[in-house]
Parts: sequence; C-alpha cells; structure tokens
Amino acid sequence: MDKISIWHNPRCSKSRDSFKLLEEQGLEAEVVKYLENVPTKEELQKMLEMLGMNSAQELMRKKEAIYKELNLKEETSEDVLLEAMINNPKLIERPIVIKGDKAVVGRPIEKVIELLA
Repeated sequence: MDKISIWHNPRCSKSRDSFKLLEEQGLEAEVVKYLENVPTKEELQKMLEMLGMNSAQELMRKKEAIYKELNLKEETSEDVLLEAMINNPKLIERPIVIKGDKAVVGRPIEKVIELLA
C-alpha cells in the first residue's frame, strides 16, 4: 500500500475533515504540520508537480491578508511566490493529502475520497 501523508493545519475545519476521513478509513497517515515544519523550496516544487499544478499561484490561499499585503496577485516569478509561501506558510492551500506519488488539495473532500479509491 502507498504511504499516505497529510499537510495538516489542526485549526482548519477542512483539514480536520480530511484527517477524520483518513482515520475513519483506518488509514495511518504521516501528519505534517506545515505551519510548524515549513516545507523547503524543493518540497514545494515537488508538491506542485504531484498536484499537477503549473504555478505556485495555484497553491496559494488568495484570501489571506498577507497575500494582498505582499501584492502577490500580479507576481509571476515562481521564486518569489515560493519564497512567499516559505516565509508565510499560511499562504499554502490546505489540506494536502498525499498517496504515493499523487496528491490533492482536500477542497472539496471528494478529492481526497477519489485519491484514496
């Protein structure tokens, strides 16, 4: 069976829902509290690839105040976007559930269900 892990923020209801789904399925997942253990640039790049995303913009929480404060909407430099997520990890969309070499953002939770199927 493929290893399962979750980039988890326990304060987020969607993240808690995905974590609960994993528990209900009897799956032991490695929990990565990405706000405390901030991913590296390389880890973020790999995650973008696993998610099938073409730009770091796709992985960003655009409604966060810091997104607007840093004026990231028009930013096109991947390095700048990745550094913004490293310096402000709450910009990273959540939760991210990983199974083997595939990953999904657990919004909506049906994406997690499909990944686990």
